[in-house]
Amino acid sequence: MRTLLLCLIAASALVNWWSRLPGERRGSAIAELVSKPLTTVLVIALALTSDAPSNQVTAAVIALCLCLVGDLALMDPIDQFVVGLGAFLVAHLTFITLFARYGLGHTSLAGMAVIAGAVLGAIVGRAILFAVRASQPALVWPVGIYLIVILAMAAFGWATGRAAVLVGVTAFVVSDSILGWEVFVRRNRWQPLAIMVTYHVAITSLALSL
Repeated sequence: MRTLLLCLIAASALVNWWSRLPGERRGSAIAELVSKPLTTVLVIALALTSDAPSNQVTAAVIALCLCLVGDLALMDPIDQFVVGLGAFLVAHLTFITLFARYGLGHTSLAGMAVIAGAVLGAIVGRAILFAVRASQPALVWPVGIYLIVILAMAAFGWATGRAAVLVGVTAFVVSDSILGWEVFVRRNRWQPLAIMVTYHVAITSLALSL
């Protein structure tokens, strides 16, 4: 069952990535509308098939469902950035509760993540916040809090020592860094695809960590 779901996730994700390639293609908008939420729904199903303890599965499914809410809020027809930001923020907090259930014994890895997060925050996060302050000052605090939460989520994830979690949280940080840069700093043609590739790696890895 899990192998089938992984194949379906890969197929749906590939359709989504195709829809995000630079340039206009017939049907790409519809393909994205279908494939973006479908991929996350399939990842939720993957988490539900795990034989991990029920409290871990429940935390993962809640977090992934919040990611689905964020996916829908950020899609062009809906375009509710603040709602999406809030949904993903709560998702990251829920992932932290999942990581606590895994155990947080790898403090040296957590320390490395904190240092890397501090560097990323000082360079990329600072640039994003400056751009937010210049263009949408009302969002400075929400975006700033989000940056702190996702970097904390990454540190907690690294503290678990689980390879799938390390890949997942790192990909999440990369995806959201590119997204923040695209929305507030500067848009480039490669960003839409890179955002979704890293995002799908993130949520699938976290589902597989169960």
